[in-house]
Amino acid sequence: MRLLSKLVLAAAATAALTIAAPAAAQTKLKWAHVYETSEPFHRWSVWAAGEIEKRTNGRYHIDVFPASSLGKESDINQGLTLGTVDMIISGLSFAARTMPRFGVGYYPYTFRDGDHLIKWAKSDAFKQLADEYRQKTGIQVTAMTYYGTRHTTSNRAFTDCTGMKGLKMRVPDVPAYLALPKSCGANPTPIAFAEVYLALQNGTVDAQENSPTSSRRRD
Repeated sequence: MRLLSKLVLAAAATAALTIAAPAAAQTKLKWAHVYETSEPFHRWSVWAAGEIEKRTNGRYHIDVFPASSLGKESDINQGLTLGTVDMIISGLSFAARTMPRFGVGYYPYTFRDGDHLIKWAKSDAFKQLADEYRQKTGIQVTAMTYYGTRHTTSNRAFTDCTGMKGLKMRVPDVPAYLALPKSCGANPTPIAFAEVYLALQNGTVDAQENSPTSSRRRD
């Protein structure tokens, strides 16, 4: 069942990195995310970190920490505010905890398709929200991406909202993700991304919803 288009942001607490002449001191940065090393988000994060170091002639060195190794998504968002991490990949749903208006980008059925979502991410309306978020938090949104239409995978078959009644479903701990399955009679349970597969295996939940890339089981 398709539930929600996910808009993911990469944010940095530091100023945008630019091409620079060789410097005497190297600046080391931490880039954290919750995705597995097999996922595109991680592979391209590692590539970007290498490109930044190369294009700044070694001025910046970035270590990428995948798979919740520096904490679950709420933790790395807090770490960005506290300065314990410098860059993260995270959803607008978590940014909306600080600035609720920013959450419009993750509400269900807001966008017609991926192209519509990307067009919005490049719009003046989004830029205004990102500027307001930076002024409020000191955090700069550096990039937006589309990670696919969200789907539900379940140990119990269903094809519509009615079939979700009573279903124990893992969701991220943010309001809209909790509200949508609850409106269909399901029992949403907030569980960190890193604990999803264990929760499905031991019966803590019967289902989970995510993008197709994140939902597929890894060996």
